[in-house]
Amino acid sequence: MSDRLAALRLFARVARTGSFSAAGRELGLSQPSASRVMSNLEKDVGAILLARSTRAVTLTEAGKLYLEKIEPILLAMDDADHAVRGNGELSGHLRVGVATSFAIREVIPRMRRFLDDHPRLRIDFVLTDQIQDMISEAIDVALRFGPLDDSNAVARLIGRPERFLAASPGYLKRFGVPKSPGDLAKHSIIMGPSGFAREAWVFHRDGRSTTVRVEGKVSVTVNEAATAAALADLGIISTGTWGCRSEIESGLLVKVLADWEIGFKSVHAVYPPGQPIKPSARALIDFLHAELNH
Repeated sequence: MSDRLAALRLFARVARTGSFSAAGRELGLSQPSASRVMSNLEKDVGAILLARSTRAVTLTEAGKLYLEKIEPILLAMDDADHAVRGNGELSGHLRVGVATSFAIREVIPRMRRFLDDHPRLRIDFVLTDQIQDMISEAIDVALRFGPLDDSNAVARLIGRPERFLAASPGYLKRFGVPKSPGDLAKHSIIMGPSGFAREAWVFHRDGRSTTVRVEGKVSVTVNEAATAAALADLGIISTGTWGCRSEIESGLLVKVLADWEIGFKSVHAVYPPGQPIKPSARALIDFLHAELNH
């Protein structure tokens, strides 16, 4: 029974990753071993579940039906194991997609207590400031900033951190402190991943709004690099509480035009569509929601 269960878990991961190698690594198997287990499973089932080619592994129609039937069973077994342990301890493998800076600054530093409570759980953090394909990259839960592209996504709001402008004291000493949004035209702007060479920033105060077209003197593809550029006196960044909390608290960066609001950027936990939610994914998001909002 344990061999059959292991084969089912492997099949589910191969189906979601499209790769014997990737799924095998997750479960501690070599690519040949994973392929052999899948071949044996297909013999037992009596149907071809996976279409193999030199470029990809995809589900056959029988494989799609089989995956649809077994995933709820695997989730139910995980839930049952979790329930009967009595201590709430989680186990297994969890892949979390998260923006690099957010992971380094806010998520990973909080993980010790969570992992101490769940020593049998393994977490892979997949770090990128780009939106991952959750299916092909086998992401169990992703933390995403900004509006959700898919209105049908299964998601949970984690928080709405304040956004603001910031710069280093050294930069402001050299180039002066902007007094109004219009003054930004005379300053160097650092554009992060959400902006390109040109972007409009909207400011709100006392019931009125003003829009300023800004041009980035420095543009970066990773949020952490934007903070580093600001620390290097290169200009002004648009950032959020979870992007440079320690620098603001220490005075290495200071808020600019703090009497103007530039809004919030929502952060959601997003689960892959059409899949059961892992107990470990649900528990991690509960933990982070409490940690980030206390």
